[in-house]
Amino acid sequence: MIKNIVKVELALRRPSEPATVADTAVGQDLLDTLAAHAHECVGMAANMIGLHKRIIVFADGSRNRLMFNPEITKQFQPYETVEGCLSLQGQRPTTRYKKITVRYQDPSFAWREENFTGFTAQIIQHEIDHCNGIII
Repeated sequence: MIKNIVKVELALRRPSEPATVADTAVGQDLLDTLAAHAHECVGMAANMIGLHKRIIVFADGSRNRLMFNPEITKQFQPYETVEGCLSLQGQRPTTRYKKITVRYQDPSFAWREENFTGFTAQIIQHEIDHCNGIII
């Protein structure tokens, strides 16, 4: 189900709680909402739709992916960039990493670890920041 986007910074600054199997429907809501905003957005975290759970979705090439309880375990090659956010006005400077390793639970809640680079890595970092209550 497509959900409304939260634009209140105070709400976005609240760290999220771990997701459980009971939150599976939230993952689908995020995928639906991201698809509805594909013309202006490449990733979302659950707090952007008002739920403080560690769940993110992001564009990875031509498909959208879902992660529960993502954590960055390694990061390499920092760089400075400017990002926007569907929940915020304008663009803001931030530091990101060109390569990251992420440990997460897939849609079946099996633990995985995967490496990401480039723009996909940047999106994931932005969304995990949301889970941690960090906004650019």
